[in-house]
Amino acid sequence: MPKLVLASASPRRAEILRNTGWPFEAVAANIDESRYDHEDAPTYVRRVARAKAEDVWARLPGATIVAADTVVVVDGEILGKPRDDEDARRMLRLLQGRRHDVLTGVTVFNGRGNQPRITHESTEVIFAEMNDDEIGWYIATGEPMDKAGAYAIQGLGARFIEGIKGDYSNVVGLPVRALYELIRLGPVSEARS
Repeated sequence: MPKLVLASASPRRAEILRNTGWPFEAVAANIDESRYDHEDAPTYVRRVARAKAEDVWARLPGATIVAADTVVVVDGEILGKPRDDEDARRMLRLLQGRRHDVLTGVTVFNGRGNQPRITHESTEVIFAEMNDDEIGWYIATGEPMDKAGAYAIQGLGARFIEGIKGDYSNVVGLPVRALYELIRLGPVSEARS
């Protein structure tokens, strides 16, 4: 496996790569992650993941760059990271007792090629009922504040997850199998793009 450059400051994505044995270094991307009007979730996560990869690729051409972006979708509403405690409360109330989807866009600029490989993964999550005290406690822990959908399946939020259907690592923020497939395919040549 090639050494990867993770275009992210996310400790969760870094931990996933460490746990799966990929050598990597992390370089934070600096982009505007605002969603465009009428942009659906798959288009949004794919576009943002590509923009992150391009930002880091411009600084480290020739490296194998990996970038990802994750959102939660419930009833067609895209939930990113909460702006504040009240936004986190709104998100948790919306999710509690329901099913939702977690989508992660992944982009790989693979070494010698200058055309990216892009995909996205979707995982269904079933959230447990939560009362106001549980929501308040969870927000007070601070964990929801930098997580799409205001929860961390790998942290304290795990106690509120009844089940998932799909890739667990996708819910954490980096779908390992999808990433492996993109890297395994090798670089995209300009002639084929």
